[in-house]
Amino acid sequence: MTGTDYESMMALGVLWYVVFLMAITFHEGAHALAAKWGGDLTAFRAGQVTLSPLPHLQREPFGTILIPILSYVFSGWMIGWASAPYDPEWQRRYPRRAGWMALAGPAANALLTLLAAILLRTGLANGFFTPPPDGFRFTQMVVSSDPGLGSALATFLSILLMLNLLLGIFNLLPVPPLDGNTAVTLLMSEEMSRRFTAFTHNPTFSMMGILLAWMVFGRISGVIYTIAIALLYS
Repeated sequence: MTGTDYESMMALGVLWYVVFLMAITFHEGAHALAAKWGGDLTAFRAGQVTLSPLPHLQREPFGTILIPILSYVFSGWMIGWASAPYDPEWQRRYPRRAGWMALAGPAANALLTLLAAILLRTGLANGFFTPPPDGFRFTQMVVSSDPGLGSALATFLSILLMLNLLLGIFNLLPVPPLDGNTAVTLLMSEEMSRRFTAFTHNPTFSMMGILLAWMVFGRISGVIYTIAIALLYS
């Protein structure tokens, strides 16, 4: 790797990490805010009803710092996780409120996806951005003739769009421990949702759920990517 390649990789990594922090901060902050509105002050007291990433970095340094950096260095792709604390007894007493709290995280990612899409479409309509001549990539949904700020903004918005889109949809898969597993209880009676939650909140099921989610998502992520491009340029 030449010096120029290394500098480009580092610059791209900074943009990746900024977007990653935005995505998880909005996601977990939305969980915390929805829980507060629903009567659970656990995350609020932990300082997580905020758009600052610091409480999330402090709570999950492994998933928000170490793993994202290592995954980018070794694979060119950034993965990680964060979490917001909640009161299990509150969830048991108010399963519907917990369901809405679970939906709040993916909803926050949907808002960031929509914001990125609006900015990208606006840039395309005004000629500031153009379709990439050498093909679409996760980090290159558009390109800019400006080699400085314009190119950085094109990359930033491309990552912002795709990362939040994929993160939001991934978390909606109805398997533990993902948000969709709790959100799906909104379709059940309160008593059934309590039984479902008690049954699925199991470490073994969580491990199985993550493996199943990765398998399923690996099959549908390409379709999501294709649809996103089609909608962006429709």
